[in-house]
Amino acid sequence: MNQTNSCIMRCASCGTRNRIPAEKIGQPAICGRCRDSLDTSVLQIAHPLVVTDSSFQSQVIHSPLPVLLDCWAPWCGPCQMMGPVMDQLAAEWKGRIRVCKMNVDENPGTSHQYGMRASPPCSAIDGDSF
Repeated sequence: MNQTNSCIMRCASCGTRNRIPAEKIGQPAICGRCRDSLDTSVLQIAHPLVVTDSSFQSQVIHSPLPVLLDCWAPWCGPCQMMGPVMDQLAAEWKGRIRVCKMNVDENPGTSHQYGMRASPPCSAIDGDSF
């Protein structure tokens, strides 16, 4: 199997990284270690996911892929300029990273928990680092 035509995703149950061949993306898969099922459809997402206080744990911390989190505010000019860049990154890196966007004004709990004190607080968060 050609490794350039595959994606790596982390099992939500045991954390093992599993290589998914490109031709199997979107189909049911099983973790090579714990035998739990893997939802490979997440590897097909080509747009930024909107993250909220309630979805932060599942979408960012427990993501099967590394995460690029765009913490933005609607009144912030630099944040608005980054929007199209985040859209492009999500499309170009589909299956390799998860691009997420979180409005810090609407999600003060997560903003406070992770010390996002100034806007733009743009940060990259990988679920493995927590």
